[in-house]
Amino acid sequence: MSPAPVPTTVITTAPAPAAFPVPGPAPVQPCGPCWPGTQYQPTQFPAPIQAQIPAQVPAPTLVPVPAPTFAPVPPPPTLAPAPVPTPAPVPAPRPASTVNPHVPGWPIHPSWAGWPGQPGWPGQNPSMMPTHWIPPTSGPLSVPYNLNLARGVYDKMMMTILGHVKPNAKMFTVNFLRGNDIAFHINPRFSEGGKQVVVRNHKLGERWGPEEREMKEPFPFALGSPFEMKIMCTQDAFRVAVNNIPLFEFRHRIRELNQIDRINILHDVVLTFVNVETLP
Repeated sequence: MSPAPVPTTVITTAPAPAAFPVPGPAPVQPCGPCWPGTQYQPTQFPAPIQAQIPAQVPAPTLVPVPAPTFAPVPPPPTLAPAPVPTPAPVPAPRPASTVNPHVPGWPIHPSWAGWPGQPGWPGQNPSMMPTHWIPPTSGPLSVPYNLNLARGVYDKMMMTILGHVKPNAKMFTVNFLRGNDIAFHINPRFSEGGKQVVVRNHKLGERWGPEEREMKEPFPFALGSPFEMKIMCTQDAFRVAVNNIPLFEFRHRIRELNQIDRINILHDVVLTFVNVETLP
C-alpha cells in the first residue's frame, strides 16, 4: 500500500502596496541678512483660512469736553514793612501831690531868661526824646548815694532828684565832684542860727571858696515833705529849680566840665528817684 500524498502548502505573497511618489523638499531661497545661524528661510506654508470677521460695530462718538478754565490767581498783596517802634522816653515820676500842687508842668519864671519854662528847659517839647540819658534809678535809694558820669557834665545835661526830707533833718548835700575837688556844692540847712538857707560853694583840695546864699524865692524845702530838684548844666553855670520854682544859678568855678565825673548825695534825705538826661 502506497503512502498517502502529502498536502502541498502554497504560500502566497501579499502584493506590495503601490508606492506613491514622495515629494522632495521644495527648493528654498536664500534670505537676506539675518540673525547668525539662520542661512535659509523655511518654506512658506499657505496662510490658514481666516474666519469671517463680523460686521464692524461703529465706534462710539466722543463728545469733546472743554478743558476747565481757571481764573488767574492774583499775586499776593505786598505788605509794607512794619515800622520799627521808637522807644518812648522814660517819664520821670511826678512828685507827690503835696509838692506845689498848684503849679502844673515845669518851672516857669517869666523874668528869668533861659530858666525853666524858657526854650532849652525840659517840658517845652514833650514829644522829643533826650539824645543821651542815664537810666533812672528808683528807690528807695541808699544814702550816701553816688553816681558816676562817664562823659562828665556838659551843656544841656539835666539831673532830676526826687526824695523827701527826714522829719528831724538838719541838712542834706548834693555835690558834683572832680576827684577830691567839689565843683558844685548844694547844702540846704534847716536851722542855722534859727534860719533856713541854701548854701552853694566849691572846694579845691582843702580850701573852700566864697559861699553864695542869696535866692530869688523863699526856702523851698520842708521837714518831712517830698521835693523835686532839677539841676541843669549850661556852658556858663549850673541852674537849680525845686518844686517847679527856679531858685538860683551857680557860675562854673571849675571850667573843665568833662572832668566833673561823679555826683554824691549825703545826710538827712530819703531818695526815691535819680535821673540824668540830655536836653534837645
